Amino acid sequence: MSATPLVQLTQLRKSYNVGQANEVEVLHGLDLTLHAGEFVALIGPSGSGKSTLLNILGLLERSTAGQYALAGQSTQDLDDDGLTRMRRDTLGFVFQFHHLLPAFSALENVCLPALSREGRVSDRSRERATQLLDAVGLSHALHRKPAELSGGMQQRVAMARALMLEPQLVLADEPTGNLDTQSSAEVFALMRRIHGDAGTTFLIVTHDPRLAAQCDRVIELVDGRVAQDRLPGAQ
Repeated sequence: MSATPLVQLTQLRKSYNVGQANEVEVLHGLDLTLHAGEFVALIGPSGSGKSTLLNILGLLERSTAGQYALAGQSTQDLDDDGLTRMRRDTLGFVFQFHHLLPAFSALENVCLPALSREGRVSDRSRERATQLLDAVGLSHALHRKPAELSGGMQQRVAMARALMLEPQLVLADEPTGNLDTQSSAEVFALMRRIHGDAGTTFLIVTHDPRLAAQCDRVIELVDGRVAQDRLPGAQ
């Protein structure tokens, strides 16, 4: 593992204003480190702060206090354009609902991050998207629209899209939560294979204890604090 953490949170806090002059703190001074190459589950009951933490890690929200360094760079002083560039170049996202564009083919959906970065889809980008879809077992479905794909196939397209720009960290928010048991197992196995082949770091938010038990590390949030940070099976 690299000596420099991929993610370093120091006394991270997040508060929201509720009503007039009422402030509710959701995250309470989190200290957390993720190293490159880890495969980590983030668990906890509803309302524990998982989504808020994931939004901050994904540079979609700013913390109220504390420090967040990503790939060795502090994110606190970045302006919106800087956050956008760092999000695009460092992070990949997989959500419970795949958020594929229905009018676009699988290949076109996977090309979208390259289009966002470069303003066009080059032959090189199209070739990479094709290779990624082949890697996730969808070489036969390049030109199918999302409505022509099963839920598990759609999630595999979303996985390929997340990997398009070779992110250092993939944030997966309940990536199997909307799938049946077999499709869930297939998508998880795919994430595991990508992790093994490319060394991509994964942080997976899940309510499924069976999935969490197959990760290399389990972080549990309770009431906005890290209650446990353990190996699977340890108590």
